[in-house]
Formats: sequence, structure tokens, C-alpha cells
Amino acid sequence: MRRPGSRRTTFSWAAAATAGVLALTACGGGADKEDEPARGGTTAPGPTVELPKLTGEKLEVAAVWTGAEQENFTKVLKEFEKRTGATVTFVPAQDPIVTVLGSKIAGGAPPDVALLPQVGALVSAVQNKWAQPVGPEAKAQLDANYSAGWKTLGAVEGTQYGVYYKAANKSLIWYNAKAFEAAGVKPPTTWEELLTAADTLSASGTPAVSVAGADGWTLTDWFENVYLSQAGPEKYDQLAKHQIKWTDDSVKQALTTLGELFGRKDFLAGGASGALATEFPKSVTQTFTGGDRPAAAMVFEGDFVAVNIAQTEAKVGTDALVFPFPAVGAKSPVVSGGDVAVALKPSKGAQALLTFLASPDAAEIQARLGGFVSPNKAVDPAAYPNDIQRGIAKALIAAGDDFRFDMSDQAPAAFGGTPGAGEWKALQDFLANPSDVAGAQAKLEADAAKAYGN
Repeated sequence: MRRPGSRRTTFSWAAAATAGVLALTACGGGADKEDEPARGGTTAPGPTVELPKLTGEKLEVAAVWTGAEQENFTKVLKEFEKRTGATVTFVPAQDPIVTVLGSKIAGGAPPDVALLPQVGALVSAVQNKWAQPVGPEAKAQLDANYSAGWKTLGAVEGTQYGVYYKAANKSLIWYNAKAFEAAGVKPPTTWEELLTAADTLSASGTPAVSVAGADGWTLTDWFENVYLSQAGPEKYDQLAKHQIKWTDDSVKQALTTLGELFGRKDFLAGGASGALATEFPKSVTQTFTGGDRPAAAMVFEGDFVAVNIAQTEAKVGTDALVFPFPAVGAKSPVVSGGDVAVALKPSKGAQALLTFLASPDAAEIQARLGGFVSPNKAVDPAAYPNDIQRGIAKALIAAGDDFRFDMSDQAPAAFGGTPGAGEWKALQDFLANPSDVAGAQAKLEADAAKAYGN
């Protein structure tokens, strides 16, 4: 786990992201021709890392990615095949991925590499003696291309096991520009302004927010942003480690605040029941379809929302704009997430793939396709397809080690990463009944105590 930072450094990325993203929003995605690189980065540079020849070797790579995200990553694997001669098969997995991997390992058929979406999953893989330490070639790429914070997140008890291939800024709200314009609403900067904007939007005939309540992980992100901004980074770190209980007054305050939004059925696309039936991809696409009458005017989630916007006719930077999660307390929050690649077999091919994923060569392929941000500081900003994605990526790199990682991803998977259980289920129940704050707290604490063992 990464050592907690100070209050001052925690919010430095927030400040950078706020300035960068609001500037992009205000200009509708335009760029300064003299300062910005050519749009889209369509021409790939030559290789920066040497890979071994693996002719005839077959690899399997497991991840929970689906749809466009899976398709885009498959293109990265195709380049690895081209450069090494190996054959790579993508193996779709479901959350909790630790359970899926456990079944495959028990059956004697683990994938060569897995991309784990939670820090807790990495720790479990190491504790179960599934994971292989990172080899010298991949380690060299990490040392050259990554800040200490991201390397530490991929280490367990001082040994490097993982390569953070993909990162996410999970503190963004994407909005339908036409819906905002029709209602005369501007991007809010505080929670109070967000509620006022939601009221105006809903009164105009367009529900304010599309909430992906069918996917419990999105609700954990809602909570974490409110909690980080309102309770502060010290409390955030304590709750992430279960050093304070979920019955703490700070949790009560955050849930009460979140209930101000979730408790207004007219604010939510389809009301609470509609939100609970909406999966993440639909939460995005229904916000950016329907002309000037979309199902909702806003959708909250990370930079990867751009992948799903690309499935519609809306264009990021013109039809689809973004603003930072509004400040609930003194500062806007910035919560990060990420996917860490781990070798599960002691093979030359697995280590070669980790080396490739730690290089800018792999990240730049997926960056060009959109909906992707890399923590690799050697990635050329020109690889990102638009100014909004480029600004988000620059803010991430500029932050260095100063960020807070997704709280639920730090938790044991039984609490923070299992569909229909733990935090996911408790927050879905809260979305259905936002007035029952005490009941939600009691359920969260009972599940957390069981998962953490304390």
C-alpha cells in the first residue's frame, strides 16, 4: 500500500485537474495551436523497448474489461504478438476477479497475466502465492517511466509484483452540452451549486443525473468523492484501512449529503428504480443520445467514460463536456483508480508482456483509441485523441505521487469488490432508500468488520 500523503499534497492533483478541465470546458475543447501537439497522435513512433522472440509461445491474459475497452486492449495485444511472434488470447473475467482466478488456478489452468482492478486483489494474489515478482526488464521500464507512488501501489511488502498499465481519474462529471445550454445551466463548482443545477435541469424536463446503480462499484465512487472532499484525506485513509468504523459520524455526514441527490427521484433518470436497473455503459450512452431530450443531462465517472461516449454520435469536446467533481468541503476531491498487470506464471512470455505494458509503446496504442489514461510519464501527450483526454492525462502525470486511490479497491474483495455483497450491495440498498442512513451505516460496518477481520 502507498504511504498516505499530507493534506496539502492530496489536493494538488485536484487543483491541477480543476484548472485544466475547466479551461477545456470553457473553450469547448479547442487547443492553442502553438502549445499543443498535433491532434490525435495518429502516427505511432518506433519501438522504445526491445522484446524477446517468443515464436510459438501461447499466452492468456485475463481482465474484467468488456466492450470497447476490451477491443482497444486487444489491439495492444496484437502489437505484442507482431513484435514477439507469440499468440495471445484475451480471457474475459468477472468481478470479483480473484474468485475467477482462484477457480482457474485450482483447475491447473491459470492465465499467464491478469489485470487486477483492485489493490486488494493484488494483495490477495500475493498472499495466495499466485503472483510472480516483476522481472528485471519490466522493473527497468517501471524505474524509467513511473513515479514512486505508482510503483509502490504495485508492490507488496517491498517486492514489486505489478505494473499499473491503466489509471483513472474517478472525479469527473460529464455533461450533455445541449441539455445544459437549453436549461441555462453552467458547470457547478460546489455541491450546493450541483443541487441547484440539478433542480433547474429537472424542471426543464431533463432529469439531471444518470446513475449506474446496477453496478455497485459506481456507487462506491460517488461515496468516496463526497467523503474525501467533506471528511478530508486523513479520515479517508483511516476508513480505507477500517481504522475507524462505518458508523462514524463522518460517514453519516457523507451519506446524508449523498442522499440530498439520490433522494430526489426527479433528479435521477428513471428515478431510483430506473437507476438501480441501469448498468454503467447505458448510464453513459443514454446521457448522450436523444437529441436535445436525453435521458439525463449528466453522468458521473472517470475519464474512461469517453470510451462509451464514442459508441454514440456525440463528440467529446463539443457535445460531451466535463467538469471536476464539485467541492463538498473545502476542496474538490480527486480519487484515482487503476488496473495492475500481474504475472501468474513464471514464464518468459509473461515477463515480456509485463515489460511491454510498462513501456510507453503499449500505452500509446490504447491512448490513441480514447477512454484511456496511463500513469506512464513517458507516454507522448500527442497520443491522446482530444484536448480533454490530454488535459486529464497531463494532470495525472503532474500529480506525481499526490493522489488518493479508490477506497473500495483498497478493501478486501469481499467488502469492496464483490457484486451483490459488501459495500456494493449496501450502497445499492441506500440508493433505493436514501433516508435510511443509520441502516446503511450498520450494514456497511457489519460487512466491513467481517471482511477486514476486525
